Amino acid sequence: MNIGFIGLGAMGLPMAKNVIAAGHRVYTMFHRRRAPADELASLGATILDSPAAIARNAEIVITIVPADAELKEIVFGPNGLLEAFGRGKVLIEMTTAMPETVIEVEKAIAGRGGRVLDAPVSGGTTGAANATLTIMAGGMPELLEEVRPVLETMGKNIIHVGPVGQGKVVKMVNQLMAAVNLLAMGEAFALGVRCGADPKVLYEVIKSSSGYSRMMDARLPGFLFEGKFEPGFKLDLMKKDVNLALGSAQALSIPLMFGALASQVFAAASAAGRGAEDFAAAADFLAGAAGVKLDRAGKTA
Repeated sequence: MNIGFIGLGAMGLPMAKNVIAAGHRVYTMFHRRRAPADELASLGATILDSPAAIARNAEIVITIVPADAELKEIVFGPNGLLEAFGRGKVLIEMTTAMPETVIEVEKAIAGRGGRVLDAPVSGGTTGAANATLTIMAGGMPELLEEVRPVLETMGKNIIHVGPVGQGKVVKMVNQLMAAVNLLAMGEAFALGVRCGADPKVLYEVIKSSSGYSRMMDARLPGFLFEGKFEPGFKLDLMKKDVNLALGSAQALSIPLMFGALASQVFAAASAAGRGAEDFAAAADFLAGAAGVKLDRAGKTA
């Protein structure tokens, strides 16, 4: 099958590699950096010069870009997807964005005879590389079944969550919970260390206790315990995702108290120069405010 893939970042590049490995012909493009597109081309992908060119060549186009602005530019901008999206073509939209944005995109694509599946993902760069992502699919159930073989090249848990827009809603909820869990973990572990506990002992006890969160497994070993923050998912992107949730809550007049606090912590960590690091750096930033470094067992900063 001819598949377009737009968005070759930390998540998109390994996902696109898996699509190629499954035997599909992939068309792509580059935006800020050419190197990821060249890497994909070395595996057999064809590099084109615009989203419109990709839409002309592909039956299915996959997009996974940083935020709403980039998505709108790819769809509605000059030489955008909309210029060449014809009847029968499918857009699988995997960006973490506002529900209203993908609904707007879906209406425009439908006006050209195309169809949209709203399908953000979770699982990080490891899940992207191993094709074990969770995919939250919003759209017509029959469209999901039609493109399921393509989705299965990238993900293991593919769940229909409702109509277009609900994929973004479910991802937004997931991101808010991940952010708040991370910060609660960082704050609690900092308290424990300041009280004399060994952070690795805390981890061993709590991972089989009621305070456990999967965020402990995801961001203590390999990140906080090693003091290494090579980005699996950048702090600035998590800051953006938390702010998406705050925007939705504000529109609905819903108080989001922990979300608001999380937004402030991520903003402060970003302002301190940590925005390009993994989002685990926000917990490190929070622990640092208590004079604690979790990579120095039992020692204060």
